[in-house]
Amino acid sequence: MRSGFATLIGRPNVGKSTLLNQILGQKVSITSAVAQTTRNPVRGVLTRPDVQVVFVDTPGIHKPRTVLGQRLNDSATEAMGGVDLVLFVLDATAPVGRGDRFVAGLAGGRQAMCVVNKVDVASREQTLRQLQAASELAGFAEYFPVSARTGAGVPELVEAIAACMPEGPLLYPEDMVTDVPEAFWVAELVREQLLALTHDEVPHSIACRVTEWDWPRIRCEILVERESQKGIVIGKKGELLKQAGIRGREQLPEGVFLELFVKVDPNWQSRPKALERLGY
Repeated sequence: MRSGFATLIGRPNVGKSTLLNQILGQKVSITSAVAQTTRNPVRGVLTRPDVQVVFVDTPGIHKPRTVLGQRLNDSATEAMGGVDLVLFVLDATAPVGRGDRFVAGLAGGRQAMCVVNKVDVASREQTLRQLQAASELAGFAEYFPVSARTGAGVPELVEAIAACMPEGPLLYPEDMVTDVPEAFWVAELVREQLLALTHDEVPHSIACRVTEWDWPRIRCEILVERESQKGIVIGKKGELLKQAGIRGREQLPEGVFLELFVKVDPNWQSRPKALERLGY
């Protein structure tokens, strides 16, 4: 038996969460087109008869503008410590920039692979250019062009990851796919729907937390930073909030009663105590 940890790192919006979900064959990490969707490291467990890989999805590393942003970067960097493999994920459709070079440098001195994602929307020439650019970033052991959305190239990547795991016992029960607590998952589902329904700067100012859990009744509190944002999240006659609740419930067991409440918590992204209450 072999087992170990593999951490996914990269800039925001390169598709780390989508890749993790594709590898596991089910959704364990929320996704959206909004940068910095992932705010907490999320573990997903792939178990086969001869190997178990614990993947760690991390926030996209970026230039922080708030205390929250710095904490997200810190959590991503810390998630690389003590793991058996680092997976540096790169967007095939975007030019390699200073941020990509910085993140690739963080993988230096570790066992690492480079994953060039989004080949389903990149041209062959773009993909080849990106693989060439990636080869100049750091000393990665292997390079894999994949599509996290369609699954192209993912089986080959998974086989290579499994081969890198050291000998060891099961780290999690065979039937466990993630160690994410249920309350955290519900709050993340609500935030995912709000990211899809809102726009501009509002998504970055949204935080969600479950404040009451009396199954099947769940109360989820939505925090924003300004009164104007509260109005946007609620929507005209409460329609946007209602839609977020409907979409969230569709991904939960039948019979769940999900209550959503919006609260203004001024500048919570820059207040350490507020971040600690939210688990950041």
